[in-house]
Amino acid sequence: MTRPRIRHVIWDWNGTLLNDLDLSIEVMNGLLARRSLPPLDRARYHALFDFPVRAYYERLGFDPVRDPFDQLSVEFISGYDDRRFGAALHRDAAPTLAAVRATGIDQSILSAYRHETLHEIVAHFGLTSQFNHIAGLDNIHAHSKVALGRDLVARLGVAPDEILLVGDTLHDFDVAQDLGVACALVAAGHHPIERLRKTGAPVFTVLSAFAAAHGF
Repeated sequence: MTRPRIRHVIWDWNGTLLNDLDLSIEVMNGLLARRSLPPLDRARYHALFDFPVRAYYERLGFDPVRDPFDQLSVEFISGYDDRRFGAALHRDAAPTLAAVRATGIDQSILSAYRHETLHEIVAHFGLTSQFNHIAGLDNIHAHSKVALGRDLVARLGVAPDEILLVGDTLHDFDVAQDLGVACALVAAGHHPIERLRKTGAPVFTVLSAFAAAHGF
């Protein structure tokens, strides 16, 4: 049976369109250094990072009594936001978005990033006009995007089997499964290709490869 054509692409932001992997590692290493905990490199980060973020913090060795998760979240986001404009888009992000838009397919962002700050950084890169909806969480704790995704799909007025979600983590795949939408994963962000391939979803090394495979 032929799958219906894609009418809407839902993009993750951090790691998928925004190349903030090294920034995230550097900011977290600041938190770890202030508590004499082992630092992260890319390999260790890729092995440990996951959703919910609270469990990731525990795997890093933070003492939940001395350093409650809410407090650590504030410290991390403060450090990240101070430097967020130092991160760049993935090299092929803007051309890929433009190519998708040129086909007449609508696009949205679904992100665990805080809603107001998400709008600011998307505008900073001049991308706001590319998206019909920009949906971020109403807090800084990055628990899950599932409920937010359900609300977004309901607002789109598009059948789930005509939607494609593009992300860079296992959580993005889980969200797509919950929403009943197709999923493509790009291994240029917060989870490595080996972990992503275990989902069975199509995995691409860069956005341009994703675009070529989908005829954008």
